[in-house]
Amino acid sequence: MSTVTTSFADVASSNVALRTFLHGLPGVDRVGADQRAAMLGTRSIKTTAKAEAIDLAIRMVDLTTLEGADTPGKVRAMCAKAVHPDPADPAVPKVAAVCVYPDLVAQAVGALAGSGVKVASVATAFPSGRSSLDVKVADTRLAVEAGADEIDMVIDRGAFLSGDYVKVFEEITAIKEACGEAHLKVILETGELATYDNVRRASWLAMLAGGDFIKTSTGKVQPAATFPVTMVMLEAVRDFLAATGRAVGVKPAGGIRTTKDAIKMLVLVNEVAGDRWLAPDLFRLGASSVLNDLLMQRQKMATGRYAGPDYFTLD
Repeated sequence: MSTVTTSFADVASSNVALRTFLHGLPGVDRVGADQRAAMLGTRSIKTTAKAEAIDLAIRMVDLTTLEGADTPGKVRAMCAKAVHPDPADPAVPKVAAVCVYPDLVAQAVGALAGSGVKVASVATAFPSGRSSLDVKVADTRLAVEAGADEIDMVIDRGAFLSGDYVKVFEEITAIKEACGEAHLKVILETGELATYDNVRRASWLAMLAGGDFIKTSTGKVQPAATFPVTMVMLEAVRDFLAATGRAVGVKPAGGIRTTKDAIKMLVLVNEVAGDRWLAPDLFRLGASSVLNDLLMQRQKMATGRYAGPDYFTLD
């Protein structure tokens, strides 16, 4: 076991020691981070690589519906699109996962059976996270028992910002245990964390508590998946792998709307974390709205023509 993991395990029961550990992480130069993210955002890829990048981005999408008006029919339609994003072109790859509320997991599981597309579910009183641990664990178990492959939980930002790191750590570990074999994505809600230093601390806290992915946002708070914040999180997973030997995924969610945005994210991943993360098992795009633009750009490259705005289904 690495020194970092051992040290963290030794202090996990002490909020003072946790604070010392997390605040001992290297600080983030905000100006430097913004400048580097802006510079990487100007990088371009060759036309010959663009088609591959588009297909890779499609395979990384978590197609999501998280509205109070969601219905079983809407979920089934979204699942059909996840498996065949463009029914007219069977060469278009499947997306990574479909993400729904816990009470609709069974519908998604049935619709996606045998497809290879994973079923993800938000839990833990999404999106606020304002509930008791018992309720959060029950919410998680409901989704897992219905067949969810992945759980997207939200951390208690109030506890984190108050410096109660032990509470956040213990909640993540309890939810991870309730997940069983399901993977756990830990949503930091970076738009509420205020500083890049807090994003780095929350990233490490989530990873050391057992998270399989760290995720920027619920999509309900702005700003969401900015390039600088995603860069800080990619640096965290890179450094965590070096320190512990365990690779953790990253999922930017919210605000990624165009193919250009998606490809910029892939460039960011490659330049900051490395090509190991250029795969759906370690990088996802929580951006349902970007899928249609990826499909339009893909068709344009194949045919030389853009499809009309109503050619693909609207989610």
